[in-house]
Amino acid sequence: MARWVDEIVTEERLLHPGHAACAGCGPAINVRHVLDGLAAARPDSRIVLVIPASCWTIIAGVWPVNAFGVTVHLTPFASAAVEAAAIKSALRLVGRTDTQVVVWGGDGSTCDIGFTGVSAAAERNDDVVYVLNDNEAYMNTGVQKSGGTPEGAWTTTTPAAAPRSGQKKEIARIMAAHGIPYVATLAAGSVPMLKDFRAKVTRAAGIPGFRFLHALGACPPGWKYPTGESAEIVRLAVESHVFPLWECDHGAWRITYRPKRPVPVRDYLGVQGRFSHLSREEIDAIQAHVDERWDALTAVGEPDRELPRASSR
Repeated sequence: MARWVDEIVTEERLLHPGHAACAGCGPAINVRHVLDGLAAARPDSRIVLVIPASCWTIIAGVWPVNAFGVTVHLTPFASAAVEAAAIKSALRLVGRTDTQVVVWGGDGSTCDIGFTGVSAAAERNDDVVYVLNDNEAYMNTGVQKSGGTPEGAWTTTTPAAAPRSGQKKEIARIMAAHGIPYVATLAAGSVPMLKDFRAKVTRAAGIPGFRFLHALGACPPGWKYPTGESAEIVRLAVESHVFPLWECDHGAWRITYRPKRPVPVRDYLGVQGRFSHLSREEIDAIQAHVDERWDALTAVGEPDRELPRASSR
């Protein structure tokens, strides 16, 4: 375990220090491990990162500044998936078949504004790695509700007096229904979860076609918690079954992390100010919905097995 952690810590980072993300930004952890994991899996390849309108179009910097050690292409909300597919096709035409084209999209651009483009790219099986950076609201424009906002959450458009009704869109399962080669959920809440995260990134790097990675990205200002608690918040999301870790690899479903002792959903909700208005009855209702989703997932998931070894192309 220690050797594995040392390798992760000492590898070259493709997200540079000194970037403009908020203190404690969970997605900053995620994007680092996505990019470094893809580069480690295919060391002879190059990476082009496509970012639709979001916090990360600001964090990336204004030319000639670039917070990333890869080529970055910034796009409007709705067009990231199709632009990534176009970039991949253009590179293929000039013989640059070794380039990995990666979308880093938020829940607003993925679940809402750009969903038609994402769905169409999946239907075409475009050779793109699409990463959903899910911080569960439109954070860059003032914490408005998105299709990824969870049940009961406060946002500026769903205030405490009228919080988010209905449940979060199950976008990863929607993408799996497209029949694409690979779908997985990712979380960096603990070392075992991070190992699961990196194994899935490696798997995604080793197969062609449309691959969809759904990464939970805790947001201190939007979720209302202290900046040093991002990893703990994500750990609780997984341990409470709010955000299960699973994969669908060429149609085969598998739960990749099973908490030994699931924590109550109230433990996850209780450490975030965006849920502080909820009553005990409302929390119990959310717990029931989480249990229903977990039962449905375990009904289709295969028994635990080792992740397939990714090929090195």
